[in-house]
Amino acid sequence: MDIFGDSKTTGLEHLTLEQMLEDNLPEPVLKEVKRILYGREVEPLDLPKFDKGVNCEFKGYRMGGAIVEQLRPPRIVRVAIVQNTIVLPTTDPIREQRDAIHKKIIKYVEHAAACGANIVCLQEGWPMPFAFCTREKYPWCEFAEDALTGPTTELMCGMARKHNMVIVSPILERDRNGDILWNTAVVIGTDGRVLGKHRKNHIPRKNDFNESTYYMEGNLGHPVFDTPYGKIAINTCYGRHHPLNWLMLAINGAEIVFNPSATTKTLSEPMWGIEARNAAIANSYYTCAINRVGTEIFPDAFTSGDHKPAHHDFGHFYGSSYIAAPDGTRTPGLNRQDDGVLIAEIDLNLCRQIKDFWGFRMTARLDMYAKKLADAVQPDYQPQVIKQ
Repeated sequence: MDIFGDSKTTGLEHLTLEQMLEDNLPEPVLKEVKRILYGREVEPLDLPKFDKGVNCEFKGYRMGGAIVEQLRPPRIVRVAIVQNTIVLPTTDPIREQRDAIHKKIIKYVEHAAACGANIVCLQEGWPMPFAFCTREKYPWCEFAEDALTGPTTELMCGMARKHNMVIVSPILERDRNGDILWNTAVVIGTDGRVLGKHRKNHIPRKNDFNESTYYMEGNLGHPVFDTPYGKIAINTCYGRHHPLNWLMLAINGAEIVFNPSATTKTLSEPMWGIEARNAAIANSYYTCAINRVGTEIFPDAFTSGDHKPAHHDFGHFYGSSYIAAPDGTRTPGLNRQDDGVLIAEIDLNLCRQIKDFWGFRMTARLDMYAKKLADAVQPDYQPQVIKQ
């Protein structure tokens, strides 16, 4: 059995949607299809390439779309997102697995910094394999670490301080007060100090996504972090299926919301390009959707509650990370097989400009829904249904 896993698969799986379109449509048709699918055309950024020997896709775009205002200067920010495979087999010692991923990601963060990135966000649970599907507690719980003083946070604090950047680092957190585990995104400021953290609000209970075996639902609400590069927030993975989760981040003033994720091909790929983009439109902020990539093989077989035979892998994480603007424009996605870094240059003024243009916040009628939701959570609630 290959316990490392092969990130390469055969057939069409190595192609992105963009590649399929570009390979099969004539240029005039391709241009119109992309306009319909992705909105405004985004401009590629002229950025330095990775050094030879670094096997990582690298893309950068200037998203544009904002008008030049008379009373406010542009608020230009460069955001970088990273998708990555694991490095070592899941049977290797835990410290070696974690350290190998650390070593690889340092190169990606360094390159993003060299390209002028102000904020970097990594994928869900980035310093470890996505072992939650196995439902085994050990050795996987050994990856959990303190959000303030753990080795991953200390590493990223040094990187943030060195490059004057904000880093969002999603880890498996072990709470020092009671040894409770959480799926946590640590937000590190430009001074290299932990600004705060977000704990995943919504925990899936679906087949292999029985993550409640490991950690609790978040108890920190919907924090928005006010950084030198804008107000940012995190909606971790499964939380993207919950519109109110996105909404609360908007109500709290977010301008950029990161969605660090780990989701597989057969489960969610048709939904992936829609949800974060729709959230950007509905809430008038930028969204950054980051998905794990690769196939991770575990030593012990596990079942999925679907009457199928036990298996050693969770399925293929399809990457395809992208960034969407509040007007619905989005970048092309990263690839579906390998590591990738995507940089987008954005103007945060577009958030307010779109609010003015569409008036979604002005017409949201939150008072009406607040009352109805308060009624709906009561055990004696009667749905408003009119029958013939």
